[in-house]
Amino acid sequence: MFARTLLILTTLMLAACASLAPEDDEMAGEPPLIDRELFFGDPEISGGQLSPDGEWVTFVQPLDGVPNVWIKDVDADFDTARPLTDDRDRPVRSYYWSRDSRYVLFLQDDGGDEDFRLYRVDPGAEPEEGERVPPATDLTPDGNVQVRVVARPFDRPDETLVAFNDRDPALHDVYRMSIATGEKEKVFRNDAGVASFTADLDGRLRLGTIQRPDGGWAVHRIDDDGLDEDPVSTCSVDETCSPLQFHPDGQRVYFVTNAGERDLSELVLLDVATGETEPVHRDPEERVDFGGAQFSPGTGRLLATHYTDDRRRVYPQDEGFARDYERIEEALGDRGDIGFGAVTADERQRLVSLTSDTDPGAAYIYDRGTGQVEHLYRPRPDLPVEYLAPMEPIRYEARDGLEIPAYLTRPRGAGEGDLPVVVLPHGGPWTRDTWGYDAQAQFLANRGYAVLQPNFRGSSGYGKAFLAAGNEGWGTGPMQHDITDGVDYLVEQGIADPERVGIMGTSYGGYATLAGLAFTPDLYAAGVSIVGPSSIITLLESIPPYWGPVKQIFTERVGDPDDPEDRERLKAQSPLYSAESIRAPLLVVQGANDPRVVQRESDQIVAALRDLDRTVEYLVAADEGHGMARSSNRLAMFAEIERFLASHLGGRYQEDMPETIRETLEALRVDIDTVDPARD
Repeated sequence: MFARTLLILTTLMLAACASLAPEDDEMAGEPPLIDRELFFGDPEISGGQLSPDGEWVTFVQPLDGVPNVWIKDVDADFDTARPLTDDRDRPVRSYYWSRDSRYVLFLQDDGGDEDFRLYRVDPGAEPEEGERVPPATDLTPDGNVQVRVVARPFDRPDETLVAFNDRDPALHDVYRMSIATGEKEKVFRNDAGVASFTADLDGRLRLGTIQRPDGGWAVHRIDDDGLDEDPVSTCSVDETCSPLQFHPDGQRVYFVTNAGERDLSELVLLDVATGETEPVHRDPEERVDFGGAQFSPGTGRLLATHYTDDRRRVYPQDEGFARDYERIEEALGDRGDIGFGAVTADERQRLVSLTSDTDPGAAYIYDRGTGQVEHLYRPRPDLPVEYLAPMEPIRYEARDGLEIPAYLTRPRGAGEGDLPVVVLPHGGPWTRDTWGYDAQAQFLANRGYAVLQPNFRGSSGYGKAFLAAGNEGWGTGPMQHDITDGVDYLVEQGIADPERVGIMGTSYGGYATLAGLAFTPDLYAAGVSIVGPSSIITLLESIPPYWGPVKQIFTERVGDPDDPEDRERLKAQSPLYSAESIRAPLLVVQGANDPRVVQRESDQIVAALRDLDRTVEYLVAADEGHGMARSSNRLAMFAEIERFLASHLGGRYQEDMPETIRETLEALRVDIDTVDPARD
């Protein structure tokens, strides 16, 4: 529901020397306790990008404990790098190069409020006296304004299309902006409630996607006269009709859709003048939705498609790319899922990745001229990957017979059965878990827990029928039943000790945690809710203004609190109103600046359980939003989670922590007697 922010390559590939975990017979007994900072501290180096001219490598690295952007010559060592940003209060959330390699642009918000602002910095400029970095220029209008980057045309490298909600907090207008001067020209006034925009390869605004009153979607043409009244494509609330990128001919757009009789989404070419489509690619195995595509940055030609099944599958669509992919596979071996990052303007060099379940990976530069793959960096070089646990794709049958895909990570050296288990439902909820390195799963497995990550119905990626099967199914419905049935499956298989099952999640996963404790109180021995809503009604009533153009999706998939019948159902599905049923100990974590799940959601469940004399603990970070972006807060949170789970499920616990983290944890703790459930 947010416009696409710019990709930061944060989880990269496996180094050849440390990519495979040892076989079980190579390691007897439990692995050593791995320091939690190796899981949750800021990566040593991450987010690597190549400048379009191939001269520079930029990356994210902590500076005074806060993630900032650094730069080095492409052939130089990392110890020669210098910082380009030095904000001590606001971590850089994402960044990218201008097409001409003249500027680096980066995005920041204030304490997690998601009012992202866009800045530019000239890597060649000298720092002002007394400063460590070149001066940065704010390109965002004054006030509580959120920027979204719409397009960066290749033929006008100084220009970018951006959208600001400075006129109306609920609506983003589109501007053509000079990166060098910051001068802006409005090209589209968004009175129609456009939720997302698509420009062609020349940077002309061409399409706008609007949510219809029934929750479905309509894609409209945009020209000099504004938004065309008649849509060029439509789909229902549970279908996809999403422009991906314009074809080089400028008349057609690569388009992802499963409208009509199709269940799985596929890639087609949509003629924006006629609305006619022609197929391009769909999952050859007919198992999952279209996953994504790789395009040439210079010509816009389609290079490859990919699909996320139990593992990621890549299908080259270009002879040159197929040759490159074969070379990279040969160089890196079959040790994970290959991905592709930033590429130079001449397409000679690009970053590649190889992700694995048991290694956060390493970054490499591929040179298509020489065919060489050169190691660049590892984000977490000190993590002892040989002790991490494999993530196993599994399937189990829900109570109504539907097959539920999931992932199971078993702790090494703990045996095969009667294990303490932590269920880890994903957020969204209209996303999914995937195979690969998961810091939370590996951390919990290292502490002795089996970790179940179910892709319950309502998860994306498995077709529109599976997605729609979750509609109105929160809490007391099939979405939660699928999680419950996953626990029952582990118990029936002898994997789980039924007396030591916990549940933990973030956002919707936090809600699922609260729902699990409230609606299946005999199932769980403990729960951890991180920024989880306790009342669906108050969640829907506090939706941020800039979600206005997509708000109807919640009404259709979740419910309408203004409808009396729906309101009663939503109340029954809200853990807050069944707090008296919660018996298991609960740890609640909240960011004070969260615009999606406001602090009231956590306050009210904590106050309700306090008044019922239940065991509840509460952490609130004053400088965080929807999650923990700062490593100090993150480390303090997981130290408390680790202690909490160990005390109630019997897992292992690293008692020692740096004094700074101990102080941070004490600052996060909330005296529950002071919690006011009526907080705005």
